Amino acid sequence: MSEKRNIARAAGILGSATMLSRIMGMVRDMVVSRLFGAGLATDAFFAAFQIPNMLRRFFAEGALTAAFVPTFSSTLTKHGEEKARELANTCFTLLTIVMAAITLVGILLSPVIVGLMFPGFKAEPGKLELAVLLNRLMFPYIFFISLVALCMGILNTLRHFFTPAISTVFLNISMILAAFCLRGFFEAPITALAVGVLIGGCIQLIMQLPVLWSKGFPLRPNFNFSSPEVRSIGLLMLPSVFGVGVYYLNITVSAILASLLPQGSISYLYYAQRLFEFPQGVFTASVAQAVLPSMSRQAAVGDIAGMKETLSFGVRLMLFITIPAMAGLMVCSTPIFSLIFMGGAFDYETAVNSAQALLYYSAGLSFVALTRVLAPVFYALKDTKTPVFTALITFIINLCLSLALMGPLKHGGLALATTLSALCNMLLLLWLLRRKIGSFGGNRIMLTALKSSLASIPMAAAVWYGCSFVDWSEAGHKILKVTFLGGSILCGVAIYFLSVKLLRSEEVTEAVSLLRRKLKKG
Repeated sequence: MSEKRNIARAAGILGSATMLSRIMGMVRDMVVSRLFGAGLATDAFFAAFQIPNMLRRFFAEGALTAAFVPTFSSTLTKHGEEKARELANTCFTLLTIVMAAITLVGILLSPVIVGLMFPGFKAEPGKLELAVLLNRLMFPYIFFISLVALCMGILNTLRHFFTPAISTVFLNISMILAAFCLRGFFEAPITALAVGVLIGGCIQLIMQLPVLWSKGFPLRPNFNFSSPEVRSIGLLMLPSVFGVGVYYLNITVSAILASLLPQGSISYLYYAQRLFEFPQGVFTASVAQAVLPSMSRQAAVGDIAGMKETLSFGVRLMLFITIPAMAGLMVCSTPIFSLIFMGGAFDYETAVNSAQALLYYSAGLSFVALTRVLAPVFYALKDTKTPVFTALITFIINLCLSLALMGPLKHGGLALATTLSALCNMLLLLWLLRRKIGSFGGNRIMLTALKSSLASIPMAAAVWYGCSFVDWSEAGHKILKVTFLGGSILCGVAIYFLSVKLLRSEEVTEAVSLLRRKLKKG
């Protein structure tokens, strides 16, 4: 099977599993919005969850994955399974010790951490204390999810993608059940959600272990921390924390600054970010996770031409998917919030404020997606300085723009600043990567972007027109809203695929070919 087919197949598996996970995530957010709305309690919960979640994105899914996968893939390719198994056991042992220590420190220092990160909470009685309690309950989540990320790196390198992707479903189920069944047991009902996060993280880890065993990689203690491979991972991880995780650091900065804005601002950004992460998680993360092991193997054997072709295909696939998703989110942000969240404690004003943030976030979907593919290339080539350089510039730009825009645009300005800084990061990475490895199909990439953009115009117009027949400010009318929004989206998808087919897009041909092979095989 060619590398393109491997990537498309892996992205398809990841996308299917992640789609189910994201659907459950949407159900979870609907439950949270209906039961708790947007106010003091939800601001405290989302702020408290932001801290372990930020560490997850930096260390687990960001730096750890970017540093571990190329080294593990290289070890497996050059030295065989026995050496790779030893490396996996050593990393698992070391990571368990380090994350246990970080978790303990985080629990003890929660009052200091929350107080520094969300200074605006001190002005509202009880808000800071609630956020500290919730953060202490959820901090062990980073311990479990970091080990899950290591297991995911091993399994993805072994071309098993389904279990790590599907495991998030159980985090969402755990939070939903906790919200319904446990909220009556606590003085602050939202505490039940924190308990659900902790249980869900434990379940996610337990799910990975039998699959690793079946693949010949049972995890056992190994204290050989002085091996060259472990040192290599450590040297790659330190700069990767900042280089890969800068987008999520900017999201965290937005949450910190939002604590200084009117009450509910953190919740508006959170709900918008959750919807923004739906296409990002289903498509962007799936393609990025599928491309990284392939590029790492090619870099390990010195196949730079093959790596460039894989990179080009990954970038074009990202653009083919994210450009129409970006247009769709922008034109129907308010209808989506009205349909999914409106009701109970979540009113139309909250829906409009959340939709405003989603509108600004959505404009940067393709920029964030391409960064997820471009940054790991440098780590696969053992270049840790360049991503850190671009990330530092991006962080400064985001901070300056956030401070400038949060006054006139409130929480919307924070979302817009995140998008503009993501654009700067993407452009810097593209320019520096081309200088480093030469051209990797720039004309084909631009052609894909142009065709996808042209095809998205009639798609977006059709979706907007279909949604204009409903008054989205009214609560209820779920069947009517589902009919028009769902029908508009399906019509828009059909128009997009017809348009790119008429424009003879390479990516739609590859997608149709993959679908035909799967149907024939079935």
